[in-house]
Amino acid sequence: MPIVHPRPTLAKLTWGRIAITATVLFWLAYLITTVARHFLNNAGGFRFTMEAISYVAVVTMLTFSALMYLIARQGALRRFREHQRVPRGLLDEHYATSGRPMTVLIPSYAEEPDIVRLTLWSAALQEYPDLRVVLLLDDPPFPTDPDDAERLEATRALAGQIETALAVPLRRAQDTYDAAVLALAESPHAPIEVVASLADEYRRAAEWLEEMADTETVSDHVSEFFVDQVLMALASELRLSLLALEAAVEQDAQIDSERVRQLGRRLIWIFSATMENFERKRYASLSQEANKAMNINSYLGLMGGTWRPVETAEGTVLQRLSPDAAAAPDDLVIPDPEYLLTLDADSQLLRDYCLRLVYFLEQPENSDVAITQTPYSSYRGAPTRIERIAGATTDIQHILHQGMTHYDATFWVGANAVIRRPALEDIVEVETVGGHEIRTYVQDRTVIEDTESSIDIAAAGWRLVNYPERLSYSATPPDFGSLIVQRRRWANGGLLIFPKFWQQRGPRARAGRPIRLGEFCLRLNYMVSIAWASLALLLLLFYPYDNRLLSPLVLGAALPYFLCMASDLYACGHRRLDVFRIYGFNLVLLPVNLAGVLKSIQQAFTGEKIPFARTPKVRNRTAAPGWHVFVPYVIVIYSLITAWRSYHHEDWGNLFFAVFNAVLAAIAIRAYIGITSSLVDMAMGVVNWLFVPVRAPKAAAPTPDPNAPIDWDGILYHGDRRLNRDLRGKRDRRRRAAATSGGSKAKAS
Repeated sequence: MPIVHPRPTLAKLTWGRIAITATVLFWLAYLITTVARHFLNNAGGFRFTMEAISYVAVVTMLTFSALMYLIARQGALRRFREHQRVPRGLLDEHYATSGRPMTVLIPSYAEEPDIVRLTLWSAALQEYPDLRVVLLLDDPPFPTDPDDAERLEATRALAGQIETALAVPLRRAQDTYDAAVLALAESPHAPIEVVASLADEYRRAAEWLEEMADTETVSDHVSEFFVDQVLMALASELRLSLLALEAAVEQDAQIDSERVRQLGRRLIWIFSATMENFERKRYASLSQEANKAMNINSYLGLMGGTWRPVETAEGTVLQRLSPDAAAAPDDLVIPDPEYLLTLDADSQLLRDYCLRLVYFLEQPENSDVAITQTPYSSYRGAPTRIERIAGATTDIQHILHQGMTHYDATFWVGANAVIRRPALEDIVEVETVGGHEIRTYVQDRTVIEDTESSIDIAAAGWRLVNYPERLSYSATPPDFGSLIVQRRRWANGGLLIFPKFWQQRGPRARAGRPIRLGEFCLRLNYMVSIAWASLALLLLLFYPYDNRLLSPLVLGAALPYFLCMASDLYACGHRRLDVFRIYGFNLVLLPVNLAGVLKSIQQAFTGEKIPFARTPKVRNRTAAPGWHVFVPYVIVIYSLITAWRSYHHEDWGNLFFAVFNAVLAAIAIRAYIGITSSLVDMAMGVVNWLFVPVRAPKAAAPTPDPNAPIDWDGILYHGDRRLNRDLRGKRDRRRRAAATSGGSKAKAS
């Protein structure tokens, strides 16, 4: 898809306003002509009254979500129409005197090495002056499984391999630049031979990228994207500059010396990334919470310091050195950059992501922007139906997130984002756990850590902005089992975060930053709509509402939403009829969303954090829980029963709705889950429920060796009662052994 969104026409903006107006008018007309008329005419008893109240609530909630879609979409269209792309020359001029350090953090857990490799390369080839790429490995550092150990070692080796490969073009670019600097020392215009030398270096850099693309193994659509959009697109851009330089040489043109220096530095920036690994689980003094947020927080808490690994009875701990202390070779020196870029291990960035987003942050009017990002799009050409339809919903979300920025309702989408480091210090929470300081920047109270951090950053007086271009892409789950893990996590947490946002109304108003209606409604819909939409859809599917409550006006209120979504899907390269496939897709995801909502309610009552479930990224199919596969079949069967009853009662509205749901849910089961796979998953669900694994008997505690040496280091470090008891027990055992030995000797004598 194009990096810059096509400029919306005036007609498209007008139709968007008409869609918003029509939705509101149809909803009002339904309330007046259907519900109010029945109440005024006393056309029902208590049951009808309760059903009417329930049905109005359902229709209102669904209409509100549709209205928020249309409003966010309208905001996106206005932003796309107003956006002007910054020319390349202005970027080069800006970074001639700027270029503050940036660290790219890529959290990874049990990822396939070839997936991580593409992500690392897309980050390493960013055109940025001072770039450090850190792979935050969260795997157990000493796995016992041979396959896990082999995968971890392959992943650890990636950073060194990339830095070694980059060293060759970097050295050539640096030599060319150094020679150009000497030749341009006192000349306002670059000699032709210097321009020709720079053109040759651009040619060699493009050839190096093209050669890498030719040797790259294209095994799937993700690696194909890497070759086409990362390697070849960067090579094409370098060749475009090469064309300009060659034309300047042929025309004997005079190029400003500073411009030549800028072009020379550009090649150095492309190939000069520093690559590192970091494994927090090697250190007992860092958080061991099993989630992505604490993986990132552990590294953030070390920034700006020099740390010495010290072996203790607890394990390896990191001790901070004083600023004037000399660092040893094994010490960790963690720089404190001005900017951070968080990037998921299955995402890729286009070539000038960092360059353009940091330029945006460094404009005077954006000094209060803490986070800017380009909400990711889906990779093209997915091989499975479910991956393609999940990608379609991802592309729709890209548009909606762009529109939410128009109303200052931006949410941080954790797949990629450029973060201003001082903003994180405004939201950090510091606590001491087991004698070690734990600094939490990104909250891990819920499993949607980026959403809660968005609320915290806004409360601290910062803004979040989505940059109105497509500069990042990310993978979507390839099967129903892995999709369940992802979507259940997305549905869990919004209900817990919204009260924090609600409490900010007063403080923000007193600080002169009131929450406006557009921001409030969009944030409310973003955090809570999964809960109410799932419950509303559940009622519509399974409760037999009185047919007097049905009206074509309800369909009229929903129609603008579906028409606009069909238009947006087409603009993103999908089919207009995919709007029906997405509806069926949401039907089979209904139990998944409800499970996520129930987990939020569970956490609210128990206070126990829900474990973070990482989305599986494996080559083979991920098995789905049997219950989540069984419920879509229930939807189909119950809808058919409802259709049969409606036919006999001549209830044509319910008949149409039931058949519509049955057909789309059945198609979704076949296309996105698979008949065979669903039967296998349901059978395994029953088996796993019926058969309880036999617990192995607890191994008897080994008999302590009275002659074993005392763990003096552990006693001195921990000093707890347990070790003191062990010490006393060992002393008593020695006394008993000595007494027994003495008695035996006396008896023998």
